[in-house]
Amino acid sequence: MLAANNFSYGLLTPALAYLMSCLGAFIGLRCTTRAYAYTGAARARWLVLAAVSIGATGVWVMHFIAMLGYTIPGMTIRFNIAVTIGSMLIAVAVVLAGLLIVGFGQQTTRNLLVAGLLTGVGVASMHYTGMAAMEMPASMTYTPVLFGLSVLIGIVAATAALWAALRLRGIRATLGAALIMGVAVSGMHYTGMAAMHMHMVPAGTPWPAGGATGESFLLPLIIGIGAISIIMTALLVFSPTEAEILEDRALMERINEATARLTAIPQQPPVQIAPSARWPGAAASPRTGSPGQDAGAAAPGTGGHTEQADPYGPAGPNRQYAPAGRAEYATHNENATHNENAAHNDKGAHNESAQHSQPGHNGQAGNHGADGRISHERPRRRIGRS
Repeated sequence: MLAANNFSYGLLTPALAYLMSCLGAFIGLRCTTRAYAYTGAARARWLVLAAVSIGATGVWVMHFIAMLGYTIPGMTIRFNIAVTIGSMLIAVAVVLAGLLIVGFGQQTTRNLLVAGLLTGVGVASMHYTGMAAMEMPASMTYTPVLFGLSVLIGIVAATAALWAALRLRGIRATLGAALIMGVAVSGMHYTGMAAMHMHMVPAGTPWPAGGATGESFLLPLIIGIGAISIIMTALLVFSPTEAEILEDRALMERINEATARLTAIPQQPPVQIAPSARWPGAAASPRTGSPGQDAGAAAPGTGGHTEQADPYGPAGPNRQYAPAGRAEYATHNENATHNENAAHNDKGAHNESAQHSQPGHNGQAGNHGADGRISHERPRRRIGRS
């Protein structure tokens, strides 16, 4: 049996592996808190991010950082690239399966235990797949008791992680759960490493040597995943919290309910305004009496004479009431009658109680033009004391 060393760099590799495991678990648990505030596809997206964080950073990165410190004197350990990448995909897939079971299924103890068993066995499979990715002139065997114990630790760690994803919401509680998960994942890894024994192969036995060394392959990959984890941490900091998401959802529900109530109200028909009794139909000109005719247009039968609309008349923009004690000349209606102070018949005679001066009238009879018609000009509005 070959002598192996798990701590070639001292406590650097186990300490860094533990910190990365805690970071991945913390980010994953915070993603699950966002996921449970949503429904449908939005929840699934957050659960995928949680699976990537826990599976890739919390489990896979921790495992291979610790493997960087594993050495066998006199041997160069290489890693099969395809198997190594496959082990990472296994970790992400099994964690996602467990999160989907507890995330979309009923939150019962049975579902939690089933998801924990599936995820724990998957995480242990990832660990031993990563061990099988090593290429060197040696064979490996495992102690059954320690092998089974490492799998059991993986199941317990996975079940605890899923329980924390369902129950814990606060930052402190999530941080505490992440620290415990880091201990569990690291304990599973080093228990599995203690169960492994290396034996030298007989001379001349072929062995694959086409893999990459840990420094040339694993180290850049680990740094890249670590950088992605830091970016995800920043996104979580600036993303809305679970409470804010729930408040926004409740607000949108109230808005939708109010909109539905408004659309359910029957539309009232437009109110039909009855035409004026004085000017039925279209609006008539107050001076000419012709519906739809402008006040400044020539009235038929007036010889081209035009009358300007009285701005102080009933339809004028400056209409106002005269002060008390002042007389106001009345306007002509359609039948050429005078209201208020004067009465004007169709023969042009006036019976006035107040002194009335109007162009075209001399008090007895109207002035006739060349065509024999009475010329009616716009009376000047005079407000004065009588």
